[in-house]
Amino acid sequence: MTTQTTYAARAYAGEADLQPICDLLNLCDAVDKLDDSYDVDALRLEFTSPDLDPAQDLRLWEDGAGRIVGFGQLWIPQAGEAVDGFLYFRIHPDARDTALADEIVAWGTARLQRLGGERGLPVKMRSGVREHEIYNSAVLRRHGFSIVRYFFKMARPLDEPIPEPQFPDGFTLQHTAGEADAERWVEMFNQSFIDHWNHHPQTVEGHRHWLTDPNYQPEGDLIAVAPDGTFAAFCFCLINPEDNTRNNRNEGWIDVLGTRRGFRKIGLGRAMLLAGLHRLKDEGMDTAVLGVDAENPTGALRLYESVGFTNVRTSVSYAKELED
Repeated sequence: MTTQTTYAARAYAGEADLQPICDLLNLCDAVDKLDDSYDVDALRLEFTSPDLDPAQDLRLWEDGAGRIVGFGQLWIPQAGEAVDGFLYFRIHPDARDTALADEIVAWGTARLQRLGGERGLPVKMRSGVREHEIYNSAVLRRHGFSIVRYFFKMARPLDEPIPEPQFPDGFTLQHTAGEADAERWVEMFNQSFIDHWNHHPQTVEGHRHWLTDPNYQPEGDLIAVAPDGTFAAFCFCLINPEDNTRNNRNEGWIDVLGTRRGFRKIGLGRAMLLAGLHRLKDEGMDTAVLGVDAENPTGALRLYESVGFTNVRTSVSYAKELED
């Protein structure tokens, strides 16, 4: 049952909104046991992405006291055969028995439908929840979303033996030069994930933006270079010291791992994964974590399990076709 409380929607106002948004997200995280955490610097980096239009893709809802109780964000790929937007939303526990969730979904729907009309393309809205997340799951089901995919967060302790990576003859392990290698890195990334579910090409502009993350280290951006100089495979390792401190843990991410077309089935994926594990261990981490599509078509799940990763959390991806 919902009450008729009314909230005021408004656009994102920039820097002054970062801390209140962060506070709302962290409150919801604690209440819903999502094992996430947010800080102002990370949100600032995210909201200034060239792939986001903050004036139209972010929305806030306030109560009568000016407190932010609702937050909506859309990620909308610029290219593709459809307008395929991802809706992220959080609602303060005090506002969950109201119609605020319906307002947020309606806002996201209207934004995507406008774009669909402008581009002359069909429209789809996606969203995701943790498997145990009752409230947001119920919101999505109520609005006609269906489950389309499952994703796992996997973990491996780094105090267990890690085999040495074995590279095919002629291939060398290097790390990128950061922005100087951006174009080659993005080409490799897109060729590695072109046949994956719901892949949208990454842009050089977008990649360069994320390289400005204070936690980015070129030494953890590992590349397998083919004998002809081609960037053939990659393992991007990421450590967030602030997040580890806030959550009293010591883990590092195998953030992205991939092998480009034409270089698969020769052991590069396994070699890069093992190199990434050694990198994280050398940096003092005690646990490595990563995310994977449970139906990954290239056998990534089997690879991760073969080197000791186990599933520690399941997330659910929902989708809904929208009418023009």
